[in-house]
Amino acid sequence: MKELVAKINAEFETFTAETESLVEKGVKAAGARARKSTLEMEKMLKEFRKLSIEESKK
Repeated sequence: MKELVAKINAEFETFTAETESLVEKGVKAAGARARKSTLEMEKMLKEFRKLSIEESKK
């Protein structure tokens, strides 16, 4: 679980950096990278939800 949380945090940092590049610097390609990052986070958050439900049942 700790490893998954670390991966989620790392992906969020990537998302933050890409959105800053898009908004502050106007780098259009950063928008696509930010969207890709959100898709990866979505997968990981679904896994987190599944694991957290399992842990709460113990």
